[in-house]
Amino acid sequence: MAIATYIKNSLVSSSMIRKMFEEGTRLKKQFGDDKVFDFSLGNPDVEPPPAFHRVFLKLAQEDAKGSHGYMPNAGYPYVREALAKKASVEHGVNIDGSCVVMAVGAAGGLNSVFKAILNQGDEVIVPTPYFMEYRSYVSNHGGILVETPTLPDFNLDVGAIREALSPKTAAVVINSPNNPTGRIYPQETIAELSALLTKHGEKGGRFPYLVADEPYREIAYKPVPPILSHYAESIVVSSYSKSLSLPGERIGYIAVGPQIHDREDVISALIYATRILGYVNAPALMQRIVAELCSARVDVAVYARRRDVFKQVLDDAGIEYAEPEGAFYLFCKAPGGDDVAFVEKLKQNLILGVPGASFAKPGWVRFAYCVDEKIIRASAEAFKKTQA
Repeated sequence: MAIATYIKNSLVSSSMIRKMFEEGTRLKKQFGDDKVFDFSLGNPDVEPPPAFHRVFLKLAQEDAKGSHGYMPNAGYPYVREALAKKASVEHGVNIDGSCVVMAVGAAGGLNSVFKAILNQGDEVIVPTPYFMEYRSYVSNHGGILVETPTLPDFNLDVGAIREALSPKTAAVVINSPNNPTGRIYPQETIAELSALLTKHGEKGGRFPYLVADEPYREIAYKPVPPILSHYAESIVVSSYSKSLSLPGERIGYIAVGPQIHDREDVISALIYATRILGYVNAPALMQRIVAELCSARVDVAVYARRRDVFKQVLDDAGIEYAEPEGAFYLFCKAPGGDDVAFVEKLKQNLILGVPGASFAKPGWVRFAYCVDEKIIRASAEAFKKTQA
């Protein structure tokens, strides 16, 4: 028996990010960890804040009866209430726990959203560059991803989104701060996009959902504008992978706007999708932990210092980049314009980055600076060699 054709085709073009990460593992074994400059994977190396360890130990020691059993598929009610308060503050709205569904990371949350809202052949608009697994997430549930360009500074091109809207448009996905550019979309742009989607809905009768993928909201060097207060049909998906450095724990949540149409149906669909996709519920222990850590986060100043050090390294090497306003990536122009060739040249100097083509933006390369500052500084000469 053969594997599914779709999966077979997908394996051929599977994540370059993971491939480069695996290449880094091989090179480190060959040359040593301190000789390889691996900027391929956005895997936070900053440890969770001390409060996480305190709460983790406290809850593990309590180990109340039934604490590892099933709970409602949407999550513990008190956890949902805690995160609703958090989302209310961040987005300038007033929602309660009924508007929150706990998720298995942001990836699980996005799949639950697409399962809940997409009919076969529905379209989902996404501005480029973007995290390429969006394509698979949408395809998983019968949707079609429609790419639109961004402006030269990587801000949203609302005009391009306008041209892409159609009667089949079910959603527009935005990611701010953005992976891979670090761009934060300004409030006036969010307002313009919201007005566009409202007008489109009023004209055609179908209001596209605005789905905001926000795992980097708290890794930001300037304020991140709210989403839920701008557009009624908004859904925010977030996680604690970056803000608490817990990517392996797979804990996140979905928050829907208080004015969303058919709110009870939408939330019921999200809960049902979470169950039938096989997640059943978000991890029980992690739910209880994050409920006590709503105001905690990693030290963002660490990432800001690394960004500045890395910028200096790239400046000295004569490599242009987009100014990151959040997240922990530097998106750089590939000298000569060929991102794949430049990545190969980097690899010869034991530097690992990811071609922009992996984010639907050829001609650029992404470097993740969630690595020790010493590695960034030590890479300076290797970067200069690539330009020689």
